[in-house]
This record gives sequence, structure tokens and C-alpha cells, in this order.
Amino acid sequence: MTDLDRSTTTLAGGGVDGGTGVPDPAGTLCALIADVLGLAAVDPGQSFTGLGGDSIQAIQVVSRARPAGLLVTTREVLRSETVAGLAAGARAVGRSGAGTGPARPARRFGPFAPTPIMAWLGELGGPVDTYNQSLVLRSPAGLGAEDAVRVVQALLDTHDILRLRVPGGAGAIRGGAVGAGADTAGTGSAGADTAGADTAGAAGEDAGEAGAGATGAGATGSDSTGSDSTGARPLVPPPGSVDARALIEHVEAGAVGDEELPGLVTERIRAARRLLAPAEGIVLRAVRVDRGPARQGRLALVVHHLAVDGVSWRILQDDLRSCWEALAAGRAPEPAPVPAPFAHWAGLLRADATSGRRMAEAVRWTDTLCPAPEPLGGVCAADRLDAESAANRHTLILPPEVTGPLLTVAPGLVNGTVNDVLLTGLALAVLAWRRPGTGDGDGGSVLVDIEGHGREEITDGVDLSRTVGWFTTMYPVRFDLGLPDLADARAGGPTVGAVLRQVKETLRAIPDHGIGYGLLRHGNSRTGPGLAALGIPEIGFNYLGRFPMGDTADWAAAPGHDFALDDADEGLPMAHAVEVNAAAHEGPDGLTLSATWTWAGNAYPADRVRALADEWFAMLRALARHTALPGAAGLTPSDVSLTGLSQADLDAFESQLGDLL
Repeated sequence: MTDLDRSTTTLAGGGVDGGTGVPDPAGTLCALIADVLGLAAVDPGQSFTGLGGDSIQAIQVVSRARPAGLLVTTREVLRSETVAGLAAGARAVGRSGAGTGPARPARRFGPFAPTPIMAWLGELGGPVDTYNQSLVLRSPAGLGAEDAVRVVQALLDTHDILRLRVPGGAGAIRGGAVGAGADTAGTGSAGADTAGADTAGAAGEDAGEAGAGATGAGATGSDSTGSDSTGARPLVPPPGSVDARALIEHVEAGAVGDEELPGLVTERIRAARRLLAPAEGIVLRAVRVDRGPARQGRLALVVHHLAVDGVSWRILQDDLRSCWEALAAGRAPEPAPVPAPFAHWAGLLRADATSGRRMAEAVRWTDTLCPAPEPLGGVCAADRLDAESAANRHTLILPPEVTGPLLTVAPGLVNGTVNDVLLTGLALAVLAWRRPGTGDGDGGSVLVDIEGHGREEITDGVDLSRTVGWFTTMYPVRFDLGLPDLADARAGGPTVGAVLRQVKETLRAIPDHGIGYGLLRHGNSRTGPGLAALGIPEIGFNYLGRFPMGDTADWAAAPGHDFALDDADEGLPMAHAVEVNAAAHEGPDGLTLSATWTWAGNAYPADRVRALADEWFAMLRALARHTALPGAAGLTPSDVSLTGLSQADLDAFESQLGDLL
């Protein structure tokens, strides 16, 4: 029996074991999913992905199900064919609230090995100490200065990573690499069993639990500051060690109108950004804007990217709501506990970086990063790119009549995800964009660096649905599409459907959504240098998920501000020659897709990047049109249990048997 089995009880037949008071699991999950997706209602016979849900929203469902007494995993939310099926396999949270937290005491405090994305930032260079994300919320009328202090203090004390300190600053972080086969802090040798490596790695990290300045076992050459010969080791001090009162600016804005308010808040956010200091343990700043007792104000949180990501903001937003509800009811603000602390997760990653299953992936990543002569088909050297510039930024918005079917219908055609659809459009756009120059000699290969949310289920019994931190993974994917009929693709014909299936299968073949690349690149001294020497893809892609807009309720996102986009002082180097950040916004007029393109001025001229952006939206419109074609839906090899079946085999079966399948 697994740790998960020991700590939970399956809800059989729609009933409840364990007396948790959840009489209708399916109804509860329907209500939660409707709330997360912004829908009026959800039927038990509908599927989460069929309703347009993505992996980030699935994590929200998992997080919100726990307080309701239900335990489900992100994988279960995404793969269940119906909500009723999801409910049938749900587990009940025990009376004590125990769920899928680690079976052994989880490491929370002291130094920990940098995660791959932390090491990536340390290598990037530039003004990384102010590299941040921010969120501006509608604060309740009457939120006083002391109220703001109490809710922010609750966040600081609940989410350990918000107390992060990095000796030497963010730029001093380097990969916590250990050699494959080295017996360092019990991280395990190459070929070791994964679960054993995870436990051993966590145990090695736990040796530094004594306090914020303790030296972690296995930190060769480290001292009490958390530094070692490979760079800074981030550390987390205990709750109560960071005072919220010193981190909040209070601004009186009773006379400021609605039109001027975003400008005022943006100005104060920029000032707060300059006060971030990871070396001193300041990774969060807040700005409370008071507009009087009768009007909503604003609460802006500015958090260093080392401590937050897009999923984290959703967790923090929910916690702010619950903290305010507690204060309004005369109770102390106490967010729900966090089952898996970030430092524990970092220890698991460190162990996994040298496990046998990760070492087996090294050849895959080396082959993926091979050179190619076509633009955006190969690699480039990151240290030759210009810094980010506001002049090299271009944003487009896809309207609701296109975005709706694109994000809610198209993924279901192939049992896929929103990322499958968006990357299909991007890969086709790159081929069409460069075809005039490459002609029939184009190899048909497109290489993309993809960002993922990183909360992967790489080991049993670890629930990350309430863990705040920077989990992002970044990994290269090569789409070998050959010479598709681009005219037919632009028209929304069969070609675009065939490429969608091909892109989906390429992504499904990648183990654990690419988390292994960062582990081998930044957490393994045997494989890291070789992967680093290969370079990086020219183009980077990040889909941030769906965000509600236009909501006027307390703690909703405030108008006039971007949601969780990266920001820093001028001079931050570009990580890729071209980058695309896309996000879906749910507003009163429907669902829209915004895409912000940025590029290095010395890599591609502005007119070429803008042309590529236009081509991408043209292909996305084609995908939306394709959803209306008869017979557009179909299976791919990863959908069936029979091995050895190709896409051609499945297409032939579907052609012969039609609706019987």
C-alpha cells in the first residue's frame, strides 16, 4: 500500500468513507470546476479538458478540492473522461487534514539545493535581483493598514519561499550539480531506483534543518552563510523571521480617479521592485492603496520571480480572500497548511537529477539540440543576444469568436491540450514564415524552448497544489513536420488537423513534460556541461493559462495591469532570440487570447518578427475553423493501449469504421 493509500480513503459509489462530510463528491467537484473555469454550471458527464480546462487550472481544482474534503491529483483531473469519473476515484481527506504530504517529515527551513530554474536565472546575468512578477488586486473598502499587515504576514508565515534569502544575491546562484554516481548527501547513483533516490536526496537535505544558517549535509565546502564553491545556496528562515510591517507601503489615494489609478499603482510597483533584495531576504514588497471607506482600494504584491510563478499567484489570491474573510469574522487569518514545502521539493529534484531514469534521457536532449540551417529551426548562443527592450515588443489579441473554439473545442478534437493547439499553430507559422526563403529544400524542423508549470508528479505522495514558488521548467522540443501543404493549413483543411496530431504525439513522447532537461542541464555535473555547450533554441514559448478579467469583486485582478508577467530593471538579457508569452483572458465579452512577442534587436528585425506574429494568428484562426469540419476529431497513438499502431493505422481504422469508434 502506498503512502497515498494509507492517508486517504476512496469515495466508493459516490458515498463517503471516513466521515468527512462530503455527501456528493461529483456535485462538489462540478461546483469547483465551474468556479475555476468561470462557468455557470458543469454537468457530471462533462470532462474538464472538454470544457477548455488546462493543466494550470487543474492544479487550482486540486488545491480547492482539499478544503472541501476531497483529494484528487492534477493528472486525474486532466485525464478523467467525466467529472463523475473523477469523483468516483477521489479520496477523502482525513479528519486531521492529512492528505498527500510527504510520509517523512518534510524539510522546510535552512539551505537547500537550487532548483534548475533558479540556476538558470543565476546564469542569465544582468539585473536579476529585481527580476519579479506582480499582481494588483481590488482590495475591500475598509482594508486598513493593520489589516494589510496581518494578511501579508499570514502569507509570509504560511509560504516558506516568501522568506527566501540568497547570500550574494540572485545572480550568485549556480546549479547544485553533483556527479552521476557521486555519493553526495545520499542523492543516489546513476541507475538508482527513483523513489529511493528521492527519499535519499531529501534525507541529505534534511541534515541542514537546524536553522536558517545551518549547513546542509553534502554541501561540499559550504559555510554557515549557505554559500559553497558552486555559488549561493538559497535558504529559508523560520516563520516570524520576516516582518510584513517593514515591507508594505501605504498610499492615500482618495482623490485619485479610476482613470489615473493604474498609473499611480504602476509607479509604486516600480519603486517597490527596486527595493527587492534577495541577499537580505526581501523577496516580497506590497503596496496598499487606500481610496477611503466607501471604495475599493488596491493591494499590489511585487514578488521576486525566485519565489513565485503563475500558479503561485492563484494560490496567493485564494489565500488573501480567505484571510480577509477570517478578519471580517473576527478570526485570525490562517491560510490552509501547505502539504509539501518548496525546500522539500528542491531536495527531491536534486536527487532525481542523477537517477537512472534521468541519465537515460541525456541522449534525447542532445539529439533535440542538434543544429539546423533554417531560421528558428536550430540553436543559438544566449550570450550573443541583446538585452530586453520595450521597443522590441509587440502584442496581438485574438477575438472571442476565434479564441472560444480554439481553446475549448480544438484540444478535444485530439484528446489534447491547449498547448498542443497553440504549438501546432506556432510550428506551422514558422514554416510558412520562412518558406519563401527556404523553398522545397526546407527540412521542416522547428525547435522551440517550451516553458511548463513544473509541478510534475515525479514521485508518489507529494501534493504541490498549495506550494508557492518558482517551479517553471524549460525544455527544448523539436517538431519535425516535413513539407505540409501550407495553403491547405491556412484554409483550416485536413493538413492542420494532421499536424495537430503530430505535435500532440511529439509532446506526449517527452518524459514528465520535460522536467528532466533542466535537471540534467543544471543539476548534474556529468551531463550539464555538454548540454550547455549545445546552445539554446532561438524561440521560446510560454502559455500562462486563463485569467478572469472584468470581475469587480473584492480580491479580483484589478483593471489596467498585466497578470503575472515577468519584469525587471533595464538591461536584463534576452533568454532567446524571440520569445512568445500568451495568455487567455475571460472577460464579459468572452474569451480572448493575447500574445506578447519580444525579441533581441541583433537577432531579427522588427518587421520579420511582426510578420511571424501575424502568421501565427493566421494559423490559429485556421485551427479554429478546422473545429467545424465533419470528421475533424480523431485518435492518436497515445490514446490507445495497443502498441505498434501508427497514426496511419488509426486513420485507416477511423475511415473504415467511422462512428463505431
